[in-house]
Amino acid sequence: MSQLITIDNGGTFTDICLIKNERIIGSKVFTTPYDLTKCFIDVLKQGSKELYGEENLQKLFSETEYIRYSTTAGTNAIVQKKGPRLGLIVSEEIDIISIAENREEQDMFAAMVNNRYVHVNPIQEESILEKSVVQAVNELLSLGANRLVVSMSGQDLIAAERKIRKIILQKYPRHLLGAIPVLFSHEMTEDQNDKRRTWSALTNSFLHPSMEQFLYNAENVLRNARAKNPLLIFHNDGNSTRVAKTTAIKTYGSGPRGGMEGAKVMAQQYQIPAVLALDIGGTTSDVSLIQAEKVKEEIYGKIEGIKTSYRLGDLLSIGAGGSSIFKVQEKQVVVGPESVGAFPGPACFGRGGKEATITDANLLMGIFNPNSYFGGKMMLDEARASAAIDEKIANRLGVSLEQALLEMEKAYNQKIASGLQIYQKETKQVTLLAFGGAGPMSACGIAEEAGIEEVIVPQKAAVFSAFGISFSDIAHEYQIPFLHFTEGEVKEIIEDLMTKAKRDMFAEGFELSQCQIETSIGIIKNESLQLHPLSLIKEDIDIINNADEAHIHLKVVKPIDHYAFVNENKNADIKLVPIREQRILQSNNDWRNVPVYQFEDISPGSSGVGPALIEDSLFTCRVLEGWSFLVNENKDIFLRNERRKK
Repeated sequence: MSQLITIDNGGTFTDICLIKNERIIGSKVFTTPYDLTKCFIDVLKQGSKELYGEENLQKLFSETEYIRYSTTAGTNAIVQKKGPRLGLIVSEEIDIISIAENREEQDMFAAMVNNRYVHVNPIQEESILEKSVVQAVNELLSLGANRLVVSMSGQDLIAAERKIRKIILQKYPRHLLGAIPVLFSHEMTEDQNDKRRTWSALTNSFLHPSMEQFLYNAENVLRNARAKNPLLIFHNDGNSTRVAKTTAIKTYGSGPRGGMEGAKVMAQQYQIPAVLALDIGGTTSDVSLIQAEKVKEEIYGKIEGIKTSYRLGDLLSIGAGGSSIFKVQEKQVVVGPESVGAFPGPACFGRGGKEATITDANLLMGIFNPNSYFGGKMMLDEARASAAIDEKIANRLGVSLEQALLEMEKAYNQKIASGLQIYQKETKQVTLLAFGGAGPMSACGIAEEAGIEEVIVPQKAAVFSAFGISFSDIAHEYQIPFLHFTEGEVKEIIEDLMTKAKRDMFAEGFELSQCQIETSIGIIKNESLQLHPLSLIKEDIDIINNADEAHIHLKVVKPIDHYAFVNENKNADIKLVPIREQRILQSNNDWRNVPVYQFEDISPGSSGVGPALIEDSLFTCRVLEGWSFLVNENKDIFLRNERRKK
């Protein structure tokens, strides 16, 4: 197996996962939002140090086949509403009020477009249309637009947009310094729904400049270091492509999708019918459902509540994480959605933070060891944590510090558990897969609140989204609406799509003969997608006729080596030896000494019971009383609530 690197750039940490044969190395550095290229280089240096014992990027790149990368930069730009000033040209049939109907759409439209929109009728004489287009462009430029989006309507929208493109290229040629970038909606998607297609084009244009600059900077780092292959960008549909073949909108939410892909592979490996993936980070807890070994998706994925033309993983973000702020409202402890982030961070980080967080609470409850946190690279300050929780929680509740800690833990677990219940309604029995830096710490407590009996903490829980990215392949997907084509027309369409696939894969550096090709017809009914063989067109045309939408679909895949799980069961009867005992506050307000096991030293097949702590260099897994744990052949931790089993 060739050496592979995957990187997940999150809001608080940037994670790296290096895979070679059966070895997996995970590490992380703080994200540098002011310059994402810096944390990209930093995490590669840290990875090489973990692998070789010293920083050696030249050796790392020479031995690595592929580097795949996901980033939250696009997500952050949308959330913060920071991007270019867009100008929008639409046909007269598209009503701007229908584009921005609800509050979410209105707020986003104001941030992206505001008053910079005009209507153009494409069905005019050439000379009149030319005058209309020039007038429209000049008006938008005078209003401050620095990028344009063109979105027409109707069956002839592609032809209409091409007529406008021809005029713009003639009147504003691209070789001039003042040329302005223009995106035509049909270039993004052939979705016949005007609203979804327009929002898809607007979102992509809004994200494009910052994503382009950063990703090409990152690729230049690798090129200058003579990496073997171009940087691959992981997409929110689970595929990866090089920077030059990536659209900006595909980067939105790609980090959480890495966790979904990892959870899907775990479900397949252990033949688990339903898995709830719980990724607890610094600001949010992201929840997704994997059922029948498939990621639950939204056919028309939402970005900040706005429907687009693209499939996105069905993800619920709960405003509770390791850095979420706790406060008291009406004598009740409330958590989030505000967060202190990585800077200043929780009070115990000693960087000026003065708010109470669950990280501070877990330190004071004895779950974290102040000397071994983050692999001993960061000392935690108990005095600052105590001061923050006394001031913000205990004094305002009128209770002791210990009682305040328990109230914080209860509020935190209940908030996340209530979010899980949205997906629990869709399945009879579910296994909780807990990951992220803060996931293993609270997994058992959250599972108890949610009534879940089994929890899995993966071996690389702290970098699991980066690990999940390693199961993606280089792939492109294409689809066009099915408009009751004949068998001959379908054949021609597939040939046209194959031509596009050949062109795109050639740009990736591969011939179609090296790839796997899948053709199908996609049936959408009640916003649910099912893929069928193309033979359905002949065998059961009624299924297509009764669909809300139907598409001809082609996917071309160049497989990449994936990490291979071990399939040999380990039933070792090994006596676990704790490295120390740690005094932990229990739910009954008593303190109790519990054993602490070093995860790196635990042999596959080992088992034990709670209360206990399993301490990794990048995460701490808390095993509650009444729970058992088993470290399996892949060093994944399986936890069971023995009290519920009885």
